[in-house]
Amino acid sequence: MTPRPATTLHPPDSDGVQPEGFSEVFAEQVLEGLSSRPKRIPSTWFYDHRGSELFEQITELNEYYLTRTETALLRGLRADLARLPAGAAVIEFGSGSSRKTPLLLDALKAPASYTAIDISGDFLRQSVQGLQLRYPHLLVQTLEADFSAPLTWPPALQSAVGQQPRIGFFPGSTIGNFTPEQAVRFLHGAAQFLGSGAHLLVGVDGTQDKARLLPAYDDARGVTAAFNRNLLIRINRELGADFNPQAFRHVARFDSARSRVEMHLLSPTPQTVRLLGQRFTFAEGETLHTENSYKYPIAVFQRMARASGWTPHQHWLAAEAAMALHLLQC
Repeated sequence: MTPRPATTLHPPDSDGVQPEGFSEVFAEQVLEGLSSRPKRIPSTWFYDHRGSELFEQITELNEYYLTRTETALLRGLRADLARLPAGAAVIEFGSGSSRKTPLLLDALKAPASYTAIDISGDFLRQSVQGLQLRYPHLLVQTLEADFSAPLTWPPALQSAVGQQPRIGFFPGSTIGNFTPEQAVRFLHGAAQFLGSGAHLLVGVDGTQDKARLLPAYDDARGVTAAFNRNLLIRINRELGADFNPQAFRHVARFDSARSRVEMHLLSPTPQTVRLLGQRFTFAEGETLHTENSYKYPIAVFQRMARASGWTPHQHWLAAEAAMALHLLQC
């Protein structure tokens, strides 16, 4: 979703004090999303500190096959990854906890630097502390940014990376959160950001089995439901809204025509929410669409990669599920 041009927004605080963490970009996108039909909010905003913590809990659930499947794939690729350029700068998009990063760093020959990119700054800095201790001779950097938007190198980070060969890392099938058109734009932007000759290792889920998919996005313990509702808690805290998160039901659906899992927050009864001086009404059964997770088969993803300036170099497919790791070259 592209935000409208920024306007001066005044949070409805009787003392004229902005709520903690107030962001005009966040406010613009939430207002636009709640005014849309159907209502929707970009999944980027899931990842405040609490949202990042909850997502890490999701990755440890039995139902969430994606993390363990991709981790097993990475562990088996040590010899293949060792053939990538030595002394490389590793750049991870949406680094989160950086839990899988050591599997790549340990396989590469003498990586020179690691740059973690994520939108949740506090969680990002907390996560790389362990990497700094584990790899004391590795230059570890952070870039707090929305990787779904065009990225530019801050001069200090770019200078530190210099002429090192660049290897991008985008695990977790996070690319599935983009529509096909958005995914092509991201891949094109990543090619420009990493530069000519760079490699990109991307995790992509192509699973189509509803019996496997839906539990992964609607677990028995309700962690994914809490993750989904945390978006409303964040809107309340940062934008001064009055959502009742428990008045919304977490819903996961598989749209086979679009090959995507959708997450929604459903209002079982009519209700009205106030936000930044405006009122938004939910009808009975109306949903707020919060996330898509597209499932891209190998051939589909390779076409998208070629369309965005990458050459598919190699791919590896997991035995447990239709999860693949793709190695691309710019």
